[in-house]
Amino acid sequence: MYSLLLAIIYVAFVSLGLPDSLVGAGWPVMHQDLGVPVAFAGIITMIIAGGTILSSLASERTTRRFGAGVVTAVSVGLTAAALVGFSVSGSFWLLCLWAVPYGLGAGAVDAALNNFVALHYAARHMNWLHSFWGLGASISPFIMSYALTSGLGWSSAYRIVGVTQAVLTAVLILSIPLWKKARPAPQADHAADAGPSGSGGSHVPLAQALRIPGVALVLAAFFAYCALESTAILWASTYLVTDRGVEDATAAAFASLFLLGITAGRFLAGFFADRVGDKQLIRGGFAAVGLGVLLIALPVGTPVPALAGLVVAGLGCAPIYPAIIHSTPANFGARSSQAIIGIQMAAAYTGSTLAPPVFGVLSTWAGAWVFPLFLAVLVALGLLMSERLNRLVARRDAGPDQGVTAGAGALGAAERKG
Repeated sequence: MYSLLLAIIYVAFVSLGLPDSLVGAGWPVMHQDLGVPVAFAGIITMIIAGGTILSSLASERTTRRFGAGVVTAVSVGLTAAALVGFSVSGSFWLLCLWAVPYGLGAGAVDAALNNFVALHYAARHMNWLHSFWGLGASISPFIMSYALTSGLGWSSAYRIVGVTQAVLTAVLILSIPLWKKARPAPQADHAADAGPSGSGGSHVPLAQALRIPGVALVLAAFFAYCALESTAILWASTYLVTDRGVEDATAAAFASLFLLGITAGRFLAGFFADRVGDKQLIRGGFAAVGLGVLLIALPVGTPVPALAGLVVAGLGCAPIYPAIIHSTPANFGARSSQAIIGIQMAAAYTGSTLAPPVFGVLSTWAGAWVFPLFLAVLVALGLLMSERLNRLVARRDAGPDQGVTAGAGALGAAERKG
């Protein structure tokens, strides 16, 4: 049962990634068909992210009440319905309408699944599972490229992904009994106080979770990382077209290099994540993203360095998200992990909400050339906040009161042994 449930969770992570890069890959054509400015892509992502913020903040209560399996199945079903709605929308405002259920579904499943895996599985599984998110996110730009080059139109790409999501929903519904029987895995020492569905013990109010030392720092780091990732996913294709002179369909395919880098990097990171540790993965990841951004910014007459930079940046991004999530029970305690991960998802999608439209306005005013500079600022912010959190946790674990914060010190020791 353990292996079967793990395989189903892999399928669920694929479903998380499938829709995430469709807007960015297709927007150079979509905005022309819909008759709206290019900067309006930020409005779509803002609405989607707003829904995820609301459902992420409610995830602690909903997951505790219904279980991770039910929340995952219902949420993927919501995104499937929204994507089919996208495929039949002939106006920008209809896209905005369907973006609401899309966002609500995405936030709930993200928080529920990530906490379940953080409590039940080792760091290598968190990286491999998130590589499957990257697999889904990498496939969809090729679907969009195929739809554009074959003359089917961008709506066909949404229809294909929507039907795929509907099939995955059926699989997840059939798997619900397995989730209800799940117990913490032996190697997941930090999950010792989790319940049968990985939801933990008593309810932890959001206000209480926010007062835990270090939570504000991890929220800022997560905000920066997801702002970076969402901006790159949404605007890389447009940057290649407008600033590097790449053809529309080619740019849609090449923009997936960033996501392919994330996918490959998470697969590779899984082999050494348990030995290296979450902190080193986060630190090294931000450093590699910085190198990739430098390559993207090189003022040369060929797009090759920029394309290579997208791959390097993707490889650097690869371990950051899984490592931040996986370290949450160790840093703050398993009892508080669902609440904190829910807030982390809200912070992540706040970054996803604000950064793409801010960049859209900035690029309209200054030009698309500011794309690598914008990414560099986010890299610096994420690295600074994560390093400050590392120092705080180190001081707490070294001090006489290391067990005060929800047992986080003891949990951190257990995680390091695991």
